[in-house]
Amino acid sequence: MSSGEHGGGNLGYLLKRAQLAFRGRMDEALKPLGITAPQYAVLSSLAIEPGISSAALARVAFVTPQSMQGIVANLEKLNLIRRGADPAHGRILQSHLTERGKAVLAKAHRSANAIEGTMTDAIAARDRALFKSLLVRCAENLGG
Repeated sequence: MSSGEHGGGNLGYLLKRAQLAFRGRMDEALKPLGITAPQYAVLSSLAIEPGISSAALARVAFVTPQSMQGIVANLEKLNLIRRGADPAHGRILQSHLTERGKAVLAKAHRSANAIEGTMTDAIAARDRALFKSLLVRCAENLGG
């Protein structure tokens, strides 16, 4: 297939194509760990910001708040996170990684880093840095 076929020259198409390829590899790598890509995003976010709200988790995982409720419940059933009442707002539940969650996350990070390495292997470090900054600028230009 030439680059002109199926929208190949369109930047939005190329971004989506790369994202789908990355997501497919991530799904394969995460399956043996018993988690999905959105669950990985949640575990990663909780490692950075323990107790983060479900609404914020939904945003970082690119899912709806309703979907996040199911994701968090499943992670709790898998004993990857624990939830407890927020000391300041008793009706709000805060989520935190369990020791098992930390171990699964460490393995998932290794997989994600390996996949990202494969994806960018033939790209010079300065070009990777430029690409990252350009992606950030594109998202910011669109209000994201």
